[in-house]
Formats: sequence, C-alpha cells, structure tokens
Amino acid sequence: MDLKSPISTVVPSLDGPVLLVLARAEEGLSGRQIHKLAESGSVGGVRLVLQRLAATGLVHVDDLGNSLLYRLNRKHLVAAIVEQLADLRSTLVSRLADEISGWRIPPVHAGVYGAIARGDGDLDSDVDLLLIRPDRHEFVDVLWEEQVGRLMQTVVDLTGNPAHVFELSQTELSGHLATEDPILNDWVQPSIQLTGVPLMEAGRVPVSAAK
Repeated sequence: MDLKSPISTVVPSLDGPVLLVLARAEEGLSGRQIHKLAESGSVGGVRLVLQRLAATGLVHVDDLGNSLLYRLNRKHLVAAIVEQLADLRSTLVSRLADEISGWRIPPVHAGVYGAIARGDGDLDSDVDLLLIRPDRHEFVDVLWEEQVGRLMQTVVDLTGNPAHVFELSQTELSGHLATEDPILNDWVQPSIQLTGVPLMEAGRVPVSAAK
C-alpha cells in the first residue's frame, strides 16, 4: 500500500490524489488549489480529472464567475467509499490498536512512527512499530514473541507492506530516557500511540507480572 496516498491502491491514476484532496476538504477548492494539495500531475491534468468526475455527479462545481470551485458530492452513492479509501491510514491504526489491546501480555506502550505517522512514504515503505514490553520473567518470552509475530503478519495482510518492529523493555527504555538518546526523536516526532501509556512515561510505570 502506498503509505502517502493509500487511495492509490485501488485508484492508481491521477484520480486517486484528486479524490483524496476532495474527501479531506470541507469547502470548495479551485483546480490550482487541488493540484497543489494533490502534489501530483499537472494543473491541466487535474482539471481534466475534475471535469470527468463532475460528469459522473461525484463532484459538484460551483461557478463563481472568475473561478470554478470543486467539492465532493457527499450524497453520491460512491462518496462513502471514497471517504473510506481516503481514511485508510486511520483504519490501519485502529485495526492495529484493536489487535494489540487483546494481547495476553499487553505492552506498556505501543505506537507507530516513521512513514505511517508522518503520512509519507510509498509502496516499499515499512510500517514502523515501537513496542515497550514490561520487564518479565523468561517463561513469558515465548508468548510475547508469538504476539509480535502475529502483529507483523497482520501488517502484511492489511497493507502488503513489511512491518519493522523496534521493541525494548521498560528498563532499556529508562536507559534511553536517562541519557536523552537521540533515537527518542525518531520514536516521538511524529508518532501515533496505539495502546498503553505515553512513551515518555513508559520507562517509569511499574507493571504487574502477567498471570
């Protein structure tokens, strides 16, 4: 899945970025504004896409005399599908959070960072996950590894992209926090918390052992 423009998974033409912009807009936009936000194609190409979409009724055109403003017709039968495709990144985050929330050994913190958090990347980008595991006895290590393995497969099943999981214990995180390790910037700016406590608190939160 193209992590910057997930809608392109099923709409690989210029129509995809144009529809993504329209789905996110609350007001009418000019062709030039849509081209700038879409970051794809040419102004002329974007206008041709808008004319074609307007002919289907999926896009409304408001003639203001000096300019034409385009907006998604949210009453159209296809509009709900467009909005769902435009929101695939949020859907992915929600699905991952749901899976992790059901773990027998819950992480102290789980989050996504990198391309998926920044909203950029491409078809070849990893889905970067950060997991802070509680300090446990060795007998639970196998269960933890099974959970992480299933999560990595879920990422592939949902997106087609590989998962890159960076995991460390609470004690190891405390060490990074104490030394203000620069790698913390990669995990925090930006990031999306999935479950647990905020990352900066995770190294200080005592968690009881799993049963």
